[in-house]
Amino acid sequence: MALKNHIPNSITLLNLTSGIISIYFGVKGTPTDLALAGLFIFVGAVFDFFDGFSARLLNAKSGIGLQLDSLSDMVTFGVAPGFIIYQMIVISHGNPTAEGFDFFPLLAILVPWMSALRLAKFNIDETQTTSFKGLPTPALAILIASLPLIRRELFASQDFWYMVFTNSYFLVMIAVFGSLLLVSSFPMFSLKFKSYGWKENLIKYIFLIIAVLLLVFLQIIAIPFIILFYLFLSLIVYLTDIQV
Repeated sequence: MALKNHIPNSITLLNLTSGIISIYFGVKGTPTDLALAGLFIFVGAVFDFFDGFSARLLNAKSGIGLQLDSLSDMVTFGVAPGFIIYQMIVISHGNPTAEGFDFFPLLAILVPWMSALRLAKFNIDETQTTSFKGLPTPALAILIASLPLIRRELFASQDFWYMVFTNSYFLVMIAVFGSLLLVSSFPMFSLKFKSYGWKENLIKYIFLIIAVLLLVFLQIIAIPFIILFYLFLSLIVYLTDIQV
């Protein structure tokens, strides 16, 4: 096998490594550790982008690369965010114990469960090459990864948004509804470009422009709003049949 064929797989393993490190900090579970766990999911997302990019650039796609990518995504975008959302709920709502058992935090297991189903469905569905059915696993993982970072950013102010993003019911809603979106059949547009013309990529350019503006003005707090905006635009595409 040519050396170039190993480059995408090596980048994929860096994605996997990021997920493992995220889980390590997620298990520790302190607010500082959870912020680090979230950061490593972002790092994993960068590697996830570049492994596919390098495979296309080098024409080094392979069956083993596809399977390795899926397995790595399960760790980084399924298991790791599951630990984060679990610990965030525990911090907000309390720990499940034998006395007065609390089922609430255990709802976080839906994230790795549905991520596994989402990735399995994606691997056997040949219609998801230019668009998606259901929310992509990295999108939910990035949303969850942003939560401990938002908590750290807003901790000093204790303002309205801090109360929202750290509320146990809000966190459970993210775990439950986010997981259901993963395995839904709701069509969502992809950011893959066949060409770079404005007309045929209008929705994608609108999304990217708004996302950049939100990041500039709101920084890490922008992430949940960007994911919500992505869902809104996907609904617009579905209802109007706009070309994407």
